[in-house]
Amino acid sequence: MSNISENLTNIRNFCIIAHIDHGKSTLADRFLELTKTVEKRKMRDQFLDQMDLERERGITIKLQPVRMLYGDYILNLIDTPGHVDFNYEVSRSLAAVEGAVLLVDAAKGIQAQTLANLYLAVEQGLEIIPAINKIDLPTAKVDETEREIRNVLGISADEEILKISGKMGIGIEDVLKKVIKQVPPPLAETDRPLRALIFDSKYDDYKGVIAFVRIVDGKVRRGDKIMTMALKAKSEVIETGIFLPGLKMKEELFAGEIGYIATGFKDIDSCRVGDTITQFSSLGRSSEGRQVSALLGYKEPKPMVFASFYPQEGSDFDLLKDALSKLKLSDSSLSFGVESSQALGRGFLCGFLGMLHMEIVSERLRREYGLSLVITTPSVNYKVGISDKSEIEVKTASEFPDPSRIEYVSEPWIRLEIITPSDYINSIMILTKGTRGFYKKTEYISEKRMILVFEMPLADIIVDFYDDLKSVTSGYASMNYELLDFRVGDLVKMDILIADEKVEAFSRIVPRGKSRADGRVLVKKLKEVVPPQLFTVAIQAAIGGEIIARETLKAMRKDVTGYLYGGDRTRKDKLLKKQKKGKKRLKEMGKIRISQEVFLKVLKK
Repeated sequence: MSNISENLTNIRNFCIIAHIDHGKSTLADRFLELTKTVEKRKMRDQFLDQMDLERERGITIKLQPVRMLYGDYILNLIDTPGHVDFNYEVSRSLAAVEGAVLLVDAAKGIQAQTLANLYLAVEQGLEIIPAINKIDLPTAKVDETEREIRNVLGISADEEILKISGKMGIGIEDVLKKVIKQVPPPLAETDRPLRALIFDSKYDDYKGVIAFVRIVDGKVRRGDKIMTMALKAKSEVIETGIFLPGLKMKEELFAGEIGYIATGFKDIDSCRVGDTITQFSSLGRSSEGRQVSALLGYKEPKPMVFASFYPQEGSDFDLLKDALSKLKLSDSSLSFGVESSQALGRGFLCGFLGMLHMEIVSERLRREYGLSLVITTPSVNYKVGISDKSEIEVKTASEFPDPSRIEYVSEPWIRLEIITPSDYINSIMILTKGTRGFYKKTEYISEKRMILVFEMPLADIIVDFYDDLKSVTSGYASMNYELLDFRVGDLVKMDILIADEKVEAFSRIVPRGKSRADGRVLVKKLKEVVPPQLFTVAIQAAIGGEIIARETLKAMRKDVTGYLYGGDRTRKDKLLKKQKKGKKRLKEMGKIRISQEVFLKVLKK
């Protein structure tokens, strides 16, 4: 196609959405092979997953765009993650396209994240193309999966649902043909002032911030003067191009295209995901007298889980700050702010969308920047009403106000959806009894599979719940959750005292009803990892002034009479008495320095 600007009807922008491990990356590989976008000798599995971490875990973490040529058509594909923690990546992809291939594993059927991603696509008004994948598997339940899809999407029996195998290459061309047939071409105008939606970005040492954009109106080329409409940051375009899937320079990007703009911004905060790029001359009134307005973009991510990251080496603080800033550029759902701890020094309080998100960020910091970290116990965001009738947000136990000033504490509650075969209902009900949540209803998606809906505090599921759910259902159940609201709960701050000294890094916000059990577990663990001292040490958990759990660390034994070789018994008694007085004095005056190793062992998940 020689002139894209004159032939928008030949462009198709679409993405692949599915639950984790339903074959998105494999299907994308077949697209790349079929369209000859990547040479056969360079092809490898999960080609669009650029990070080693993605290939090792077999999951997509970062969205990845690629431009493919198929006949006379240009197909812009965005491969998306499937885990609930990367839901924001999916929403960003959907804002830049007109259609979505909904992929469902024939052996597993519709899963929780399948529905969550589907609802996002429907909200965006995208054309949905359902496809059943992995039909070659011996365990494939194609007919049952087809009934589930028809039930969920409301598709009539005479409408076709594609049946494919990404691994075997069955039906791949049919998917592309259906994308061309059903996904509408972009609605755009080249003669209007430039408006480009930033849906992702990364940092380059030479080109500055590289913005991944969908050109909604107008056109852009090297040398154009541009501005971000939210932050009013100005620069000159260094380069424009497309994704093949690596960056490929292109002289000009036109309305309807997906590509990149090397902005030249050296300040990472100047170019935020969701912002609109326009040209200097486009600000205010255009030549036709029309007002240029920013694009709607998509909703801002709300961190759900908070944890503090501290460098093991204090001198690495600036390196950690720089690393987090660069990660945030490509992961706008990550938030962070400086904080300090008497025990751990300076670090950052970070906000994440979930536990896997936190795990991935910490692993990237370790691999890509060589950082060794101490990570505190994950927590959620609380709202605390205090006596002067104001309300404050509390993300860590150290921010918790004095109990005498607290009027109420509210915490985030979620709607939890679990999709499971009917055989595991009892096991799931028993598992949820260990939380403070309650059952709401059951929805059937087929004769043998259903959705169990619960409402519960987010704090009850962020650490172990997902792993426990997989365990009790033999891996067959899946879950998805969304924030409902904040509800008042009976929550207290549990402090840990070692030798009568409060260690703030171990403090936690816990439900009062579970505080004694949690306190016993924590002090017992501390007893195992705190090194013995020359005097007995009390390790206590306390709420306010009340001790709720205690363990005693015995003093190190030192034989002060070992060098004696004879003589009267009173010589030994005198030395033992002197030792006893010394231990008593140490107990009264001695202080314990908690080493980094102790924090690592206790705070390690």
